[in-house]
Amino acid sequence: MTAAEPAADPAERTATESPALRLAHVSKLFGGVRALDDVAFALGRGEVHCLAGENGCGKSTLIKIVTGVHAPEPGAEIEIFGQPVTSVTPTLARGLGIAVIWQDLALFPEMTVAENIAFDTLVGGRPRGVNYRAMRGLAAGVLDRLGVGLDLDARLNTLPIADRQIVAIARALAGDARLIFMDEPTASLTQSETDSLLAIVRALSARGVAIVFVSHRLAEVLEIASRVTVLRDGRLVGVYPTAGMTQSRLTELMTGRQFSHAVRARDLAAERAVLVLDGLARRGEFEGIGLTIRAGEIVGLTGLIGSGRTELAHAVFGLTRPDAGTIRLDGRALELRSNRDAVAAGIAYVPEDRLALGLIQPQSIADNIVLSVLPGITGGAGLISEPARAGVVGHWLRELAIRIGRPSDPVSTLSGGNQQRVVLAKWLATKPRLLILDSPTVGVDVGAREGIFAIIRDLAAQGLAILLISDEVPEVYFNADRVLHMAGGRLVGEYDPRQITLAELEERIYA
Repeated sequence: MTAAEPAADPAERTATESPALRLAHVSKLFGGVRALDDVAFALGRGEVHCLAGENGCGKSTLIKIVTGVHAPEPGAEIEIFGQPVTSVTPTLARGLGIAVIWQDLALFPEMTVAENIAFDTLVGGRPRGVNYRAMRGLAAGVLDRLGVGLDLDARLNTLPIADRQIVAIARALAGDARLIFMDEPTASLTQSETDSLLAIVRALSARGVAIVFVSHRLAEVLEIASRVTVLRDGRLVGVYPTAGMTQSRLTELMTGRQFSHAVRARDLAAERAVLVLDGLARRGEFEGIGLTIRAGEIVGLTGLIGSGRTELAHAVFGLTRPDAGTIRLDGRALELRSNRDAVAAGIAYVPEDRLALGLIQPQSIADNIVLSVLPGITGGAGLISEPARAGVVGHWLRELAIRIGRPSDPVSTLSGGNQQRVVLAKWLATKPRLLILDSPTVGVDVGAREGIFAIIRDLAAQGLAILLISDEVPEVYFNADRVLHMAGGRLVGEYDPRQITLAELEERIYA
């Protein structure tokens, strides 16, 4: 069987054991929009299975049908652990052993680890006294099964995101989950934390827990899952074994398009220097940083999370002040007391967390785009000029091909890829000379990622200097002219993608 051939139904591997989940003829309409169209899905007991597709392909809708949040259209067939189910409710789904760990985890930050783990089993439900001894015993037992040790009395909001993921998994197991959906579980984890989580997933699978893994990180999908079900525009494309599957082939199946994964590095040493850092240091974060970015150049900055990459970006953007060293832009030394000084100097920064730092979610698409250039569209009376506002918004909607309903719609209504384009529009409207992009594709599906990188490459071709920060090595390898490796707050390597293979670069980064 090749990677292009659909895989067999795992339920057919044994005649005596029913699958963990079998769906057939599942459709869902929202108004006049068909979110799912005659989709089938099957999951073996103890199987790790990936559900893949671009944002809006129907993955979340399918999960919500299985968990009773949405009812499918008439004619759907649902079988859970061998039991035909005509109407799934959240209570029934939990009772049958189904749990979902959403990307936001849906935990209680002010509660302790033990309280979060035992909430559904011992704390939630009808009003009653809480048996704290039983609660702690349950939590300790589940964590022991996972082979991890956490302080049961620690408040969740004091823990790193990797430990919160473990708490979310433990809470599912405390409710005797036999089938767990994991939605983007590694999106905010370092490589070592990701490796630890995948080890837990493998251990759960070995004990018979079925896992449906949803992730935009295709490398880990191919590493952890035995099969992948691909959806596109609400329809089933096929079910494929991951053995022999490549990231490029999976991308093609998800999007219906072929993408060129080619090294695009150029020699721009003769171009004028836009940004020059010399001996930049901030105690406890980074030290001895010296780098140059030239006009039209994309410099990739990679390294494990915690290496100091984002902290360096904050200093260059004026969010923090370095203890030593100089920042020069177009030959002029900068004294940045705030990010306003940086913007005025010609520096723009797209942060990693666009939801919290890049956008104002309840506000309109138009308001988010013009947020950084309000003085430029405000008249003498202090009122915003509507024609000027509409001109800025219209220009960037067209320039970045942002797909929207209306400019007055809340920015929260957009997909991750289009939200990221709005963040780009907001900063490009300031006409920067240096653009800092911190993990610009977090939470963005594979098709939208290529569109964002096409925009980045086009901006560089127009002469914009770009610092591209990412912990996904292929992103900087295929899109940057030079790749800098940061570790322990220092720059420890510089590479020309034309003179090193991706495998060699990844080996050095993850060593």
